[in-house]
Amino acid sequence: MSPVLDTAFIPPRDREEVVREAVWESVVAVDIDHPLPAEDISVRIGLGSVGPLRICSARATAVTVRRTERLAREDEEPLVFLGLQMTGTSLVMQNGRQCLLRPGDFAVYESVAPYTLLFDEGVDHHFFRLPRAALALPERLLRDVTAVTLGPGNPVARLASTYFSQLAASDELRQGVHADAVVEPSIELLRAVLTSQHGDSSRARAPLEATLSLRITHYIRAHLDDPDLSAARIAAAHGISVRHLYAVLSRSGISLGDWIRARRLAECKRDLAGPNGRLRTIAAIGRSWGFLDATHFSKVFRQAYGMSPRDWRNQHHPRSSG
Repeated sequence: MSPVLDTAFIPPRDREEVVREAVWESVVAVDIDHPLPAEDISVRIGLGSVGPLRICSARATAVTVRRTERLAREDEEPLVFLGLQMTGTSLVMQNGRQCLLRPGDFAVYESVAPYTLLFDEGVDHHFFRLPRAALALPERLLRDVTAVTLGPGNPVARLASTYFSQLAASDELRQGVHADAVVEPSIELLRAVLTSQHGDSSRARAPLEATLSLRITHYIRAHLDDPDLSAARIAAAHGISVRHLYAVLSRSGISLGDWIRARRLAECKRDLAGPNGRLRTIAAIGRSWGFLDATHFSKVFRQAYGMSPRDWRNQHHPRSSG
């Protein structure tokens, strides 16, 4: 995991501010209260990622972390956090509940509501962050399981504890084909923990079916740049048949081919108009979003936007006449 911060190399007078900036930049905006004198503050942070899943491993002296109401209102993208306790204990508070975490326990909490994390014994923790849209669970279900100790009474949570601790510790799992292979299982395992926490199998199944269309479209967005993206691959990634895939999308008013093409074209349009629009050829930009045939790309772009990719780029990046 890439080291981001070690206060041993930072003057004591700057440590609180440097820690705050690092956490705000790499994790989320929070207030951080260090009860110790500045010279006694010790913080080490490492960062990694697997697809949309951001991982922060931290060891630190005692600290209180607060996500205030003001900060919770400011972020545009709702995030879900999983906090996994490695040694010692900590306390998580959100939505009128609080839970104690011991080694191997974890809890989830959301960025859209205030929360407090108490690390009176110091921090030895893995924090996992992902967009709430990636988890694709009903908001009510998420509220019901925030600040609940996950681990002791839930065998799925015990399995997840081992899995996520290994994911955080293994650089190999977060690289190349290994990373691609664990993205969906990681999200599905967390989803299984949260839906099974209530001990109601029908309730556990319902959110999965109810949010299947959302999870499918999120998967497609994450793989738009893959020219091999196909109905068969999308269906296999979600454990359903191709027929079921088309039926689910049809109920949401989505035509798979048209939906993928429209979003790929939108990304091409953005790149062509962006600051680096002239640094690559038009064909290369089309290929980067799955359009392998330059002639076909130009044709469908014109059909969608009423002009060629070249004309669109020239509107935003006119060539110098000098």
